[in-house]
Amino acid sequence: MAEARAFTAIVNPAAGGSASASSLIAPARLLREAGAEVAVEYSRGLEHAADVARAAAESGRVVLGVGGDGMAGCVGGALAGTGALFGIVPAGRGNDFARQLGVPSDPEELAKLLLEGEPRAVDAIDANGTAVLGSVYAGVDAVANDNANKTRLLRGSAAYYFGALRAIVSWRAADYLITVDGETRERQGYTVVAANSGYYGFGKHIAPDARVDDGLLDVILIRTAPKRLFFAVMRELEDGTHVRRPEVEVMRGEEVRIELAGPPGRTLPYGADGELPGVLPVTARVMPGALRVLAP
Repeated sequence: MAEARAFTAIVNPAAGGSASASSLIAPARLLREAGAEVAVEYSRGLEHAADVARAAAESGRVVLGVGGDGMAGCVGGALAGTGALFGIVPAGRGNDFARQLGVPSDPEELAKLLLEGEPRAVDAIDANGTAVLGSVYAGVDAVANDNANKTRLLRGSAAYYFGALRAIVSWRAADYLITVDGETRERQGYTVVAANSGYYGFGKHIAPDARVDDGLLDVILIRTAPKRLFFAVMRELEDGTHVRRPEVEVMRGEEVRIELAGPPGRTLPYGADGELPGVLPVTARVMPGALRVLAP
């Protein structure tokens, strides 16, 4: 009989309205009942989580990211290229990368996957030197994220919806330079998304044809259009039908550079796995098969 796996679960205590710790209780109990060792570490921030993940992996343990996409991206990104075994306990509001992979939220199904599942090689993204999992995006979505982070009176999804509405109402079309595998396009629009995973932004199917194991990034550009039409596109993001619209352009490649062409003095943040690492420009390169993850 194979030796039971040993796990280190890294918990974001703030994810999902502070629900991460409680989301771990049932699967952790099932893992221990099956003979596995489960150590729990509480993250003091993303840098600390990444350090804990690398240390646990060097000890030969399976590393679990417990939280939403920020925690999954942080822990998974820290392990990309190391050969370590990574698992996700979905416990945030979005869980978009887990959704793309088909990771179950039911504790019994999840525990069985973590105990017995075979590692699956999936791609990651190098974004300006930092490994992330789901997508890199620059536009009204990143501004909405920034607004939500700065909102003090609202929490959770309410903060995000308020931030999104404020971003859209005040949005001025951005002039982008988008270079995909060496070919540069000048476009004006609302956002550019370089997607490894098809989902982002709390379950929106931004890149319905994206695959996490094809060695390519799907690049989605939402071009400038009347704001009423943009709201229609937002509704269609739920099922991915927005890509049929002429205002939506889809490209595909191994390396994507997103730059802001103007006007002078304007800056634009970019997002990655729900975090905001910096401002444009950003170069996103696919890292084929960089992560060994326990997923169906």
